[in-house]
Amino acid sequence: MAMMATTRREMEGPSYPWFIVLALPLLAVGLQAYLPLRFPRLDAFNLPLLVVIYFSIARRSPIAGTLTGMVVGLMQDALTGRALGVNGISETVIGFLAASLGLRIDIENHGARLMINFLFTLLYGFLYLLIIRHLVGIDLNWSWWHQLLKAAVNTVLGFALFALLDRTQQRE
Repeated sequence: MAMMATTRREMEGPSYPWFIVLALPLLAVGLQAYLPLRFPRLDAFNLPLLVVIYFSIARRSPIAGTLTGMVVGLMQDALTGRALGVNGISETVIGFLAASLGLRIDIENHGARLMINFLFTLLYGFLYLLIIRHLVGIDLNWSWWHQLLKAAVNTVLGFALFALLDRTQQRE
């Protein structure tokens, strides 16, 4: 028998201090734009995507997840110099799907978090490829092995980030 949330409080999910909700996406986008310029190997990390996944799953609201993905993705597009909307579209879809999934599964389970991070990072890479090739019309060099490696790296980073963010939840 599946465990379902029984109270409105359980359905809404946790709340966070306002400065975390505002500063973390800005910090993630800023680091994503700056660090790969200085250290090209850090391009494998996708901090804004991890922030979108975390807040979308935690809030359990498809509308909030969609808006979070849209705002963070467009900020990322604006700072990285890529075609405007590529990350916006990809992260909007991921935000919606993550929030929808957060309604149905136990997000406190570490195994589920690992699997969600891995699968959503792969899905993000596939959506990015689809948008770049078919909507923007740019021929992109693509390697599924590289995407699997990026998904694994982001899964480990996301696991650590999620543990830190869990400590910022406001308790009563």
